[in-house]
Amino acid sequence: MEFIDLKTQLNRIRPRIDAAIARVLDHGQYIMGPEIGELENKLSAYVGVKHCIACASGTDALLMALMALDIDPGDEVITVPYTWISTAEVISLLRAKPVFVDIQPDTFNMNPDLLEAAITSRTRAIIPVGIYGQTADMNRINAIAAQHGIPVIEDAAQCFGATHYGKKACSLSLVGCTSFFPSKPLGCYGDGGAIFTDNDDIAGKMRQIRIHGQKVKHQHPLVGINGRMDTLQAAIVLEKMEIFPDECELRRQIGRQYNKLLSSIPGLTVPVIAEGNETVYAQYTVLSAQRDKLFQHLASAGVPSVAYYAGPLHLQGAFKDLGYRRDDFPVTEYVAGQCLSLPMSPYMSGDDQELVASEIKKFYAVR
Repeated sequence: MEFIDLKTQLNRIRPRIDAAIARVLDHGQYIMGPEIGELENKLSAYVGVKHCIACASGTDALLMALMALDIDPGDEVITVPYTWISTAEVISLLRAKPVFVDIQPDTFNMNPDLLEAAITSRTRAIIPVGIYGQTADMNRINAIAAQHGIPVIEDAAQCFGATHYGKKACSLSLVGCTSFFPSKPLGCYGDGGAIFTDNDDIAGKMRQIRIHGQKVKHQHPLVGINGRMDTLQAAIVLEKMEIFPDECELRRQIGRQYNKLLSSIPGLTVPVIAEGNETVYAQYTVLSAQRDKLFQHLASAGVPSVAYYAGPLHLQGAFKDLGYRRDDFPVTEYVAGQCLSLPMSPYMSGDDQELVASEIKKFYAVR
């Protein structure tokens, strides 16, 4: 059983992928070729914003967004400790200070009730994360941020394609960022990412930052990075965009079926989708107090599973200078100790879902 089945997806669109790659090989514009602009237009139309800037990775997307907002050394940027390290890493790379707030116990996303207390006179941005396929409570987070005049950067690396009260992820704040890492709901065959905004000035600045701060050839008004997306990867994402809405619906169907199969098992907590949210189930993640033993049981039955973010960021050596300690973020630590993501992809068969559920029921001795 595949944890994330990319092979079936490739088989579905293999002729189109081969043709797209061949077109790039034929025109030979491997950097900033015509597929980049075409992809940016399609993505911006899909999300419903004016500007999309394709870039080299989801990490670069977040970094470029912070750079465009002029985040300086000593500034504070609020985010969560339950996420991939990129979210906080980019803050530290600019010598700014990550400030963590705990997550909600049901959605595992930023808890808006704790946000106000984390804001100081040095807060310059807030980065909520849409974990496992659904957005954070962006309406409340945006409202709190607006009261303090603080920009919000949406980390939608795992929830691209999701909606929050009818609006698409990456359109929910001043800047939205996503990743096209192969395992993401919309992925390429390498690294890739994109940034979204309705702000003309910020979009222009990020386009400069993407190419070493260059405005016109040999003129670099800004310090930038090499943040360009490869044309080959853009060509691949363009083809995957054609089936992406269908795949999002397939993911939701599989998530609903998992809920039916697993929600009655005592000792197992299934995902909760917040009011107003439509998820894309980047992962289907359960909580179990016996997580490690459940992992071993599933592995012995040939069922792969992954404990994502089992080491919260506030306890990582990279952030030891922030001074956080164990028990500072109890919900994060609770979730990190119990989370287990089960196989999930648009092409997961009903038989495989039944097998996963059967093995979990065996583990809990559910009849």
